[in-house]
Amino acid sequence: MKIGDICPEFEGINQFNQSIRSKELIRKKYLVIFFYPKDFTPGCTVEVCGFRDNYEQLKALNCEVIGISADSVSRHHSFSQKYNLNYHLLSDSKKEIRKMFKVPTHLFGIIPGRVTYVIDLEGKICGINNSLSDAHSHIKFAINSVKN
Repeated sequence: MKIGDICPEFEGINQFNQSIRSKELIRKKYLVIFFYPKDFTPGCTVEVCGFRDNYEQLKALNCEVIGISADSVSRHHSFSQKYNLNYHLLSDSKKEIRKMFKVPTHLFGIIPGRVTYVIDLEGKICGINNSLSDAHSHIKFAINSVKN
């Protein structure tokens, strides 16, 4: 995916076993959709907690946050409960949503990528941050992209 592309429509199950459909959010709110490798790992925990800590600021900017990994709904639920997450975590166990967004893998395809997409009110991708090693950068990037 690249800047200017239309956000693909997708559906996933969140940590509370609720179906979340992108078409119900696209063009109504800015979307921050971030793909991350795995629940309970150090970098991913930093990233999800960073979005948690800044969620109210993003919400005030008419933005919804969705985190996506291949972890199961039950694992997302445990992760969400442990860290008091206040936004959706979608289970993408078949990696279908990841494929729609063309999220790259690292280390010979072993490690899923860490990529954040910001979707504008026209449903277009207006920002992409692809950094596996700098989990902190995704939160700052998302806030700045939505503000601008």
